[in-house]
Amino acid sequence: MIGKVNHIGIAVRDIGRSIELYRDVLGLELISVEDVPEQKVRVAVFDAGATHIELLEPLGEGSPIARFLEKRGEGMHHIALETDDILGEMKRLRERGMEFIYEEPQKRLNHYLITFINPKSAGRVLIELCQPLNER
Repeated sequence: MIGKVNHIGIAVRDIGRSIELYRDVLGLELISVEDVPEQKVRVAVFDAGATHIELLEPLGEGSPIARFLEKRGEGMHHIALETDDILGEMKRLRERGMEFIYEEPQKRLNHYLITFINPKSAGRVLIELCQPLNER
């Protein structure tokens, strides 16, 4: 079952400057800053009440976030919906015509299993499904 919005991902060019905005100006609590080498991205996570905001900075030219910034500029990149059964949800959504960027869920820093629904099958919105792991 798909539950709450886990986080909203925002593509940024300069994570340091963006952290200043979200932490110092908006007053959100910075939870962590982590590199995710397998996705070629640096992620800053903020507590925004019932959800999180993730700032996404590319770690190099080959990063999907770098391509996104080239095409669209800074801004909302994706919305992540939480599930407690990512494999079951992928099966159910495939049966309803959804296509995925990753055919199998990927592990993200021992915190989550994730996959993305292809925007072509989701109204041009990049939707991440994430299943929290117990290691967190």
